[in-house]
Amino acid sequence: MKGADGMLPHYTPEDEIPAIVSALETTGAVIIEDLLAEAVIEGLSEDLRPEFDREGHLYQNTFNGHNTLRVGGVTKYSPHFPTLLLHPTVLAIADAILKPNCEVYQVGSTTAIEILPGEQAQVLHADDACYPSHLLPFEAQISALWALDDFTLENGATRLIPRERGVRTPEEAREGHVVQAVMPKGSVVIYLGSTIHGGGANRSDAPRKAVVNTYCLGWLRQEENQYLTLTKEVVAAQSDEMRRMLGFQAHGPYLGVWPEDPDGLWYET
Repeated sequence: MKGADGMLPHYTPEDEIPAIVSALETTGAVIIEDLLAEAVIEGLSEDLRPEFDREGHLYQNTFNGHNTLRVGGVTKYSPHFPTLLLHPTVLAIADAILKPNCEVYQVGSTTAIEILPGEQAQVLHADDACYPSHLLPFEAQISALWALDDFTLENGATRLIPRERGVRTPEEAREGHVVQAVMPKGSVVIYLGSTIHGGGANRSDAPRKAVVNTYCLGWLRQEENQYLTLTKEVVAAQSDEMRRMLGFQAHGPYLGVWPEDPDGLWYET
């Protein structure tokens, strides 16, 4: 593990999962470097470029930023996305955090983000605010934010507040509490749903691209409605594991069941 005061814990793909999980539970966020092959990074970036240009501006607002492009429903835009969503290292961590409180977990949302030069730092927030998470004594979700460009202090590396700082709400946050997820492209920062964070200000002369997806407990409503976002043809083209992660399965014997498909897989090709 690398890291020092003012930095998040850094790991390599060869590090042990229990050590990474322990640091995640303690700090609220960890970085695993160099998980993606260059071909995946380039392919995903190439696939997303037309969508950033076509619709990325539609989601600009005070919260998302006025110089930031966003694209949802990433599954339908790139065959490289399953490599991220189903990465075994990330799923092993999700297993440890989420599986004690659900039979299966699922993707919550999928978003590609491009922070353009001149963007200001995003409002600090917690991703689990979409749920009444204050009622739960455990985490409702975790997030995996993948760097498609190098994340630097200058180009908007994600800002996070480690748990050790004792900050309970975004309103309590001060600049002295913040650290940034500086990491090379192909790396991922994994953070708990309760971790306070936000995009950084891009003071460089180049965009900073990323893809972020969340994993939520299987008995929760998904933040992004995959059943409407994805067409029948897109879903049919996915692997069984991918369809299940997208939410096309029941949770146990009672939630989301479809009597015509008793094995829990909603979708048949």
